[in-house]
Amino acid sequence: MRIIFMGTPDFSVGVLKALHEAGEEIVLCVTQPDREKGRGKGVSMTPVKEYALEIGVPVFQPEKIRAEEAVVRLREYNADIAVVAAFGQILSKEILDMPRYGSINVHASLLPYYRGAAPIQRSIINGDEKTGVTIMQMDEGLDTGDMIMKKEVKIAKDETGGSLFDKLMETGASLCVEAIRAIEAGTASRTPQPEGDFGYARMLKKSEGLIDFNKKAVEIERLIRALNPWPSAYTYLSGKMLKIWKAEVTGESSGVAGEVTGVDSEAFTVSCGEGSLRLLEIQLEGKRRMSVHDFLLGQKVEKGMKLGGKKA
Repeated sequence: MRIIFMGTPDFSVGVLKALHEAGEEIVLCVTQPDREKGRGKGVSMTPVKEYALEIGVPVFQPEKIRAEEAVVRLREYNADIAVVAAFGQILSKEILDMPRYGSINVHASLLPYYRGAAPIQRSIINGDEKTGVTIMQMDEGLDTGDMIMKKEVKIAKDETGGSLFDKLMETGASLCVEAIRAIEAGTASRTPQPEGDFGYARMLKKSEGLIDFNKKAVEIERLIRALNPWPSAYTYLSGKMLKIWKAEVTGESSGVAGEVTGVDSEAFTVSCGEGSLRLLEIQLEGKRRMSVHDFLLGQKVEKGMKLGGKKA
């Protein structure tokens, strides 16, 4: 089939690559515009653009996909189907219905649960045991279209946002190819999503990473894993930002929230609202990411010190 592919981040590249390697005819890749890097370091291309150029597929980067000139450009390709995977702009009904088979979306959750922009991280934050990928026929709603195919993925006890991202990218890529072939063969089924409130996975903000040690240790540990590698969970130590990359739940609270209650050669323990966290891998502002063992070789942390507050 003639496919217009729409996507932007690394997750999208996995799907695009699978379609290309499966021999599908990708006539155009639509992705977000190039953005300037910080401090005069030039322009940054999206991961989808980089891969599209590598495989020789034309790239279209509209500022506004719903603009009339963009719609005219898309119509020129006479596509059979549009495949959307984390594109980042809302499509009009005119665009959704333009291809012969309409538009499908690769969504990183088991719909109808976790509609929205950050389903991967939200599933870890909420302590779910499983998630998955849904291939969905797109409509004008936010991830509300008919479900075509689903596949479950187990969430490991030590799962991070990054590791789950990789699992779901691989699952979504293979499932998308399977769905495309079923649609072309006329064997794809479409199941309407039930109505109701199934949880909305709102977009992540960096501010969500600020740790509140008054919360339960198990909740904070899930937050740390979910926001690894972006935007990261953090606190403050002596007025400097301290990112926490790895921790484990241990014991009962034995001090006030945020208080260091124990230090050994491999970790230091912080009291929480319920339970405690043993910090294992951290990154102090201006320093590299490292094990707490290495951190303690050059930085003094003592029992009774307090984590939290804001930047000095």
